[in-house]
Amino acid sequence: MPSPRTSNRAKASGSIALNDALLRRWALPVPGTDGDKEDRGRVLVVGGSHQMPGAVILAAIAALRAGAGKLTIATAARVAPMVAQAVCESRVIGLAETGSGSFTRASARSLPDDSSAVLIGPGMEGDARNCAFVAAVLERLRGAKVVLDAGAMDVIGALPPRLIKARSGVVNRAASSSSPMLLTPHAGELAHLSGSDKSRILDDPEAAVLDAARRWNAVVALKGAITFIGAPDGSLWRHEGGNIGLATSGSGDVLSGLITGCAARGATIEQATAWGVALHAHAGSALAARVGTLGYLARDLAGEVPTIMQALMRKPRRS
Repeated sequence: MPSPRTSNRAKASGSIALNDALLRRWALPVPGTDGDKEDRGRVLVVGGSHQMPGAVILAAIAALRAGAGKLTIATAARVAPMVAQAVCESRVIGLAETGSGSFTRASARSLPDDSSAVLIGPGMEGDARNCAFVAAVLERLRGAKVVLDAGAMDVIGALPPRLIKARSGVVNRAASSSSPMLLTPHAGELAHLSGSDKSRILDDPEAAVLDAARRWNAVVALKGAITFIGAPDGSLWRHEGGNIGLATSGSGDVLSGLITGCAARGATIEQATAWGVALHAHAGSALAARVGTLGYLARDLAGEVPTIMQALMRKPRRS
């Protein structure tokens, strides 16, 4: 189904509320009953480090919980065996590291180039060598939908304009408004990436997210108590929900994994982002009701998602 886009009138007055009714009208692609795991898409999660190996684990499991069919994780060589044991459903690739723990640019050549959706960044430091690595990955993966998270977003400042333009419209050629790249900053990260003041972003998040989307020709999800999703064509959504319990270590990794899993299934980046944000918030609400608002763990979120997703995909009965 086409994206519920912001009308011209809505653009002038604000954003579209991202709620359950909208999601039901914008349902995720569902594989046929005679399909196989290839029909559910291939996910590649790239990131982690010897200090933060758990980030790729959280993101990868979330991608599978969102319905993706095949999974590959690429992470630091020294922690790859541990990651493989933690996510036994995944193929795991060990990436060559520099002495400081960054990934070498040459290690990008070891990544598969047939992924449906690629998440780059969980647990990755945003230094110059990792930026060079991410740029090499983007050059290699032009046919995939890409989610940039955490330290991988720093590549935006160093990314050649030709590469940004080359990524536009690659994935969904029939839908010219779709962008194959997503950035997932919170206000502090967006301030760092854009050179703007964090206070200005918080004062007018709608303008900030749309400016970033147009500037980088990417969908941008500005995370916070209210999450704003902006697209380069000016479409804008907002999601209000979840709870303070979601503000915990690893929660953002789960969110990026959910989005990537939805994208692998065939959703556009905008659609996958909308669903990922909503599923993440719903999972937090379910855990708050059962466990308590504070104290549930990021690792608990993904397990809530399949039931919530199935309920949202089910059309309500008419009375």
